[in-house]
Amino acid sequence: MRAKPAKRVAAAVLAAALALFGCAACGTSDGLDDQAKSIDLSNVTKNDEIAALLPESIAGDGVLTIGSETTFPPAEFLTEDNKTAIGYEMDLAKALGAVLGLEVEVQSSSFDSIIPAVGSKYDIGMSGFTITAEREKSVNFVSIYTAGMVYVVQKGNPTGIDPTAQYGLCGRKVAVQTATAEEDEVTEINEECVAAGQPSIDIQPYAGQTSVATAVVSGKADVMDVDSTVGDYAVRQTGDKLETIGGMHGVAPQGIVVAKDDTATAEALRQAMQQLIDDGTYMRILEAWGVESGAIETSEINPEVE
Repeated sequence: MRAKPAKRVAAAVLAAALALFGCAACGTSDGLDDQAKSIDLSNVTKNDEIAALLPESIAGDGVLTIGSETTFPPAEFLTEDNKTAIGYEMDLAKALGAVLGLEVEVQSSSFDSIIPAVGSKYDIGMSGFTITAEREKSVNFVSIYTAGMVYVVQKGNPTGIDPTAQYGLCGRKVAVQTATAEEDEVTEINEECVAAGQPSIDIQPYAGQTSVATAVVSGKADVMDVDSTVGDYAVRQTGDKLETIGGMHGVAPQGIVVAKDDTATAEALRQAMQQLIDDGTYMRILEAWGVESGAIETSEINPEVE
């Protein structure tokens, strides 16, 4: 039987990625809208003692405004109405809001614009933020999860990438999301390639994670470097189109972003988070989304990181 022309194969694979992985412009089609609705948080109620820790600037209007880049499944992404944010971080946000006695309002934004706007446009930021020492210089973090990074390629690894080998990414086309720990990591690896006289990495930065995954599925990029939960989700949702290679690397805590001068809100969130961990709500949310492997036992403000 004659093979399909290469362009037709790429188009078919790209369509599958867009349909299954979801995007901000086209909603989701993976049935997780119903899964999100099934997570019952009605038993999570206001803790007056914790809520009293919030400053008037946060509690005054009764709304917790959250900046989030909502193309990052399964942490945060949009339902079929292209408006409602769902995912395990969004469920955690709802539960935290309940403990604090606040309604939660999620505002979709580009990833790299969230941290600078926390404390002005947004009360907090929740968008799979890796906690780094550099970021802790400008904002506070409340830890909520631990994740690593994974490399994801087309199924069968057709370009033969070995990210564990010295200079294994040199000369390769690597897709990353803009302003992430992965972009920083690949940039550092590229510097090592150049210093060693190896071919430089063709770094392909994209504003949204869906575009990162699509670049690999379509063959525009050889590999993507991504948070482990998101990489695993992409593999699962695209069926036999993608696979992870090289194992997990760069394991680090993730957290909620709070303005540097707002230690009161950080402490209120830490205590609210710890309550959710202790009463089982936290694990119930993670298990519902299949991401319980990154659960933490203790929430901290600005944990010590590299």
